[in-house]
Amino acid sequence: MLRLLSDSFRHCDGIPRRELLRAGSVGLGGLTLANLLRQRANAAEATLPVKAKSVIVLFIAGGMPQHETFDPKPEAPDGIRGDFGTIATKTPGLFVGELMPKTAMITDRMAVIRSMVTGDNAHSTSGYQMLTGVPHIPLSRENAAPGKPNDQPSFNALVQALRPSRGGLPPSVSLPRKLANNGGANPWPGTDAGLLGRRHDPWFLECDPTDPNFTVPGGELQEGMVMSRLDSRLSLLDQLRKPLDALERQVSTTVYDNYQRQAIDLVAGGRARKAFDMNEESDEMRDRYTRTKFGQGALLARRLVEAGVSLVQVQSITEDKSKPNSGGWDTHEKHSESLKGWLMPVLDQVYSTLILDLEERGLLDETLVCLATEFGHTPKINAKLGRDHWGRVFSIALAGGGIRGGMVYGSSDKHAGEPLDNPVTPADYLATVFHLMGYPPETMVHDVIGRPHPISRGKVVEALLS
Repeated sequence: MLRLLSDSFRHCDGIPRRELLRAGSVGLGGLTLANLLRQRANAAEATLPVKAKSVIVLFIAGGMPQHETFDPKPEAPDGIRGDFGTIATKTPGLFVGELMPKTAMITDRMAVIRSMVTGDNAHSTSGYQMLTGVPHIPLSRENAAPGKPNDQPSFNALVQALRPSRGGLPPSVSLPRKLANNGGANPWPGTDAGLLGRRHDPWFLECDPTDPNFTVPGGELQEGMVMSRLDSRLSLLDQLRKPLDALERQVSTTVYDNYQRQAIDLVAGGRARKAFDMNEESDEMRDRYTRTKFGQGALLARRLVEAGVSLVQVQSITEDKSKPNSGGWDTHEKHSESLKGWLMPVLDQVYSTLILDLEERGLLDETLVCLATEFGHTPKINAKLGRDHWGRVFSIALAGGGIRGGMVYGSSDKHAGEPLDNPVTPADYLATVFHLMGYPPETMVHDVIGRPHPISRGKVVEALLS
């Protein structure tokens, strides 16, 4: 039995040596002392009004085509215009692709950026820029690996460093898996904390929220562990918290397993456990989000921000070998067939449902929703009836959380191939998001050896702000 008081030798932090050794062997359902030491970021205080208490990023992995979404070109030649027409929206003068009827009805809540530019035509390196705000060295290098000199922290990791945990959950969660090439075998650079160190890695959940038995990985009780027994151990942990905090300061450079550390709060905290209980949602609500991994991931994101997570990023990971391009957005062939058959119906339904659901719950004004991607698609349709990679201009959309709705920022040329005015870089986009979260771009975070780094080198796009 672990005793809290002892006459035996004490370290300068006040923990008896014998009890410290015993504490090291005590686990919550098998988790050791190292997993009990709570990691703390040296978080910078927000110095601006916080419009966006939470952020949800829907990241369209593979490239969201500008021509069939937010920047159609109905007057362009056949080989550029594509197979689909346009429809009017709730925003006067704004037309979107005909495959977005539900999104067309909510553009008054949205700001569309038609002039995003990375200048990079590779998934992994253009993605790196969209996730970090920093161009990859060199540009257009497919299957690039994480590491120096391309070790800038992702937006997710910066939020992990800046924001405290709330409700027993981490500040930043990314799901259903890391962004990667080749079926997940080659993670993109810029998906982790990079130079900030592993302690600021966002919490990556490899999961399938469509599974009837879905539960957060590592969040279940071990066999034989009942809640009453866990509660007893947590009471003991509370008594140890102060000396353990002192111990943590001495060993703060040690890397702990993020999944196990967060599992304690997930198992022990009712609010956190409830966030992952998708069965609390009605069948009607789950159907509204579509019974796809992307749709249920967006629903889970809404539940997580309700529970206190600051940032949730949901990747549109689709791997169906029976479909062209494995069912995903990297539509090098059969572009129109893929968009009409499954890609656009799901995106249109999921995105519009998330916006309206947040609004119905009174959360949209304080939750920023970013519909983003690594790049767009080529103006010219190729010989396989597909569109290829294009980072020279593309579109994204922002809604809620301090964004001025019903507007379009920037424009492209007559073929949606080059920016015509007001080009926006990923650094500008992220600077704007951070601004809405209360952090000016010059806010500093520190790497593993204490060097300061600004969270963004971009400029806030003031025209987007409400």
